Amino acid sequence: MTAKDVPAQKLINEVAKALEAYKEIQPPLWSKFTKTGVCCERPPIQDNFWYLRCASILRKLYISNTPIGVRKLQTVYGKLRRRGHKPPHHRKAGGKIIRLMLQQLEKAGFITKTEKPKKGRIITPKGIKFLDKVSNKIGE
Repeated sequence: MTAKDVPAQKLINEVAKALEAYKEIQPPLWSKFTKTGVCCERPPIQDNFWYLRCASILRKLYISNTPIGVRKLQTVYGKLRRRGHKPPHHRKAGGKIIRLMLQQLEKAGFITKTEKPKKGRIITPKGIKFLDKVSNKIGE
């Protein structure tokens, strides 16, 4: 059973729990007080937000066949910004948080940078094995 066969929400929750065991992936102290982008009115409420977003990024890299960069992930995790009586517009998420998560996943060995054929990050065999192991646990 692969990560594509398991419901996304279940997989992300289980991967987030598994990522808490890795010392390379730790939320910085300022992450409790910082909004994730201009589109948000408040910081995230969840206690394990950092691990959930890391798990979501890891799954997104697993599913995509092409390298993904920070700019693409900013668009994915962005949302509508309320503008009072004017219609809302889509705004991108903040790049610092996404970049830091990618760097931590890289230190843990789950993803790697690539230059060719396209610049971005791709998942490593270690990351694929990790996600498949967690999805097998869910599928049982």
